[in-house]
Amino acid sequence: MTVMEQRDARGPGAPTPPPAWQPRTDPAPLLPDAQPYRVLGTDAAAQADPGLLRRLYAEVVRGRRYNAQATALTKQGRLAVYPSTTGQEASEIAAAMVLQEQDWLFPSYRDTLAAVARGLDPVEALTLLRGDRHTGYDPREHRIAPLCTPLATQLPHAVGLAHAARLKGDDVVALAMVGDGGTSEGDFHEALNFAAVWQAPVVFLVQNNGFAISVPLAKQTAAPSLAHKAVGYGMPGRLVDGNDAVAMHEVLSEAVSRAREGGGPTLVEAITYRMDAHTNADDATRYRSDAEVETWRAHDPILLLERELTSRGLIDEAGMQAVRDDAETMAAALRERMNQDAVLDPMDLFSHVYAEQTSQLREQADQLRAELDAEAEMAQMSEGGRA
Repeated sequence: MTVMEQRDARGPGAPTPPPAWQPRTDPAPLLPDAQPYRVLGTDAAAQADPGLLRRLYAEVVRGRRYNAQATALTKQGRLAVYPSTTGQEASEIAAAMVLQEQDWLFPSYRDTLAAVARGLDPVEALTLLRGDRHTGYDPREHRIAPLCTPLATQLPHAVGLAHAARLKGDDVVALAMVGDGGTSEGDFHEALNFAAVWQAPVVFLVQNNGFAISVPLAKQTAAPSLAHKAVGYGMPGRLVDGNDAVAMHEVLSEAVSRAREGGGPTLVEAITYRMDAHTNADDATRYRSDAEVETWRAHDPILLLERELTSRGLIDEAGMQAVRDDAETMAAALRERMNQDAVLDPMDLFSHVYAEQTSQLREQADQLRAELDAEAEMAQMSEGGRA
């Protein structure tokens, strides 16, 4: 029996609970659509801006080639690990495109493509996965939070930054990305709860690619959709076809605009699919079938865009080849630069831990410096002996 039913059961003369129990928000406007929102393949596609379609296509094709090249680099030993977003490029690209220069992107470890699409140097985006540095780029310069592997920890950070910007009067929106697996973390709950209470200018993008490593969504939640979780926090939930680049761009643009204008946070769930394994260290055949993967290939984000562009006469084979050639040029440059060994200073391990080093860190730094000096002296002596 609900609180409302309990109140009604007591009769008209019974005392009612104090006003604090009353719902703060009408839940109806917050509920997502019953089916993922789509544009491509529907009548609405005819209204899509041709320039936007061409740009989305070029970026998604480029993103697909980036994913393929980064995956190949792991096989060549140039990357320790790479979590591919092949099949998810539409939501990655849209997330980067809808932000203004002053806004912040808070990616998950899988979202290197979104960081690159926002303007980050591809080599810098892969530095963490290469094992060279903690981050590899200046987050403040690029307005991109560090790529890191803990699940969902970036979500409370995004809320904190967005809330602080709002208090200062800065025109800043934070867009935080997370996978479906990350929604099972406590950080997800804390972030959404604080964001809604504070009405922080933040957008949460959940890329539901079907699996948290090997765990299917049905074993994580019994909710109708992840977008439905928004209602419990008091924010709108949007359910979108994550492979539809136009729909993703539209929904995320609306959510970012709403946040910027003081409307508070939005939870967007993008229904997509991870075509590749979780990482190069994963064997996806152990928990999903080839037939399932092939079914999703028919809903490839590149294929959806090509159908729309060609049907409207907005691109021909020569135009598509030019896009592929540009992507290949990018991949070749990335491959060449990643084949160059980075020059690293071991003392950098202590450079960016605290603003002021603790006594323990100073002690460890002194110890390492002494060991490095001893190694250098031994190497010099060996060279002298051989001479």
